[in-house]
Amino acid sequence: MRLGAHMSIAGGVARAFDRGERAGCEAMAIFLKNNTQWAGKPLTDDDRRAFRRRQRETGIRPVIAHNGYLINLCSPNEQTARRSFEAMLDELRRAEFLGVGDLVLHPGAPQELGEAEGLRRVAEALSALIEQTPGSRVRLLLETTAGQGSAIGWKFEHLAELIERTRGRRRLGVCLDTCHVFNAGYEIRSAKAYKAAMREFDRVVGLRRIRAFHLNDSKNALGARRDRHEHIGRGQIGLEGFRHLVNDERFAALPGILETPKGEDLAEDIENLRVLRSLIRRQPSRLNDGVLVWSPAFRRNARSKGSPHCQHSA
Repeated sequence: MRLGAHMSIAGGVARAFDRGERAGCEAMAIFLKNNTQWAGKPLTDDDRRAFRRRQRETGIRPVIAHNGYLINLCSPNEQTARRSFEAMLDELRRAEFLGVGDLVLHPGAPQELGEAEGLRRVAEALSALIEQTPGSRVRLLLETTAGQGSAIGWKFEHLAELIERTRGRRRLGVCLDTCHVFNAGYEIRSAKAYKAAMREFDRVVGLRRIRAFHLNDSKNALGARRDRHEHIGRGQIGLEGFRHLVNDERFAALPGILETPKGEDLAEDIENLRVLRSLIRRQPSRLNDGVLVWSPAFRRNARSKGSPHCQHSA
């Protein structure tokens, strides 16, 4: 698996590569504009040239994008739903402009409309987005959700229905978030449970639809239906759940992206990537009574001294 983290685009989209390189990313995720605003500053030809040049220089690939947090394609508020569609269309065009092949989105939260109507609305919106971007090479990746509130996408069946009902579904894929599927009730901690969860996903959706992973431990217990991320090995999933995934040869070429909490200097990303890579090499992490011991350098927040500011934001 090609491991990396979500990197800030503050200062320009190409700056994400500077941060990703310092963190030791092989792959990377970015926002395509400020993630808390409906509209963003237009990308220029200079932005695109710098983005592609830095990608060649760093070798960080693939780069996947994540949609903004305001977007809710099945909002019961018609103005919000319309603005969400327009914002998603803009993000698709931004991804195509930069040459980013995958754009991750949360299916949405229908609130009082209910699950069935929410799924119908999202499928219609996805169909229209694909129809309005003919010839685009950008895939839309439906992210598995934790099922918090009225959010849809926490059942594998939700994803299967959205794919089935979307016109042009060849351009749809899935981004599987470990924290989210665990909170949705899918056990992945033991080898037996992990295999069973993947068999179920393959039966309902199809493993070929998975194009990316978000690698996050969980602060909450199995089935809690809450979206709270934790550092790798320090949450309720633990090291073994990630060991099964990062050593699954079926996903060896796919990006595995951290969305774990981070501070000002990338130290947490560096340490989380170190832990994940130690699992791939089959080298046991240092344990104390079954609990991961984080390195003194991490505790001092000094492993990446001099690294730039980076957060999971624009």
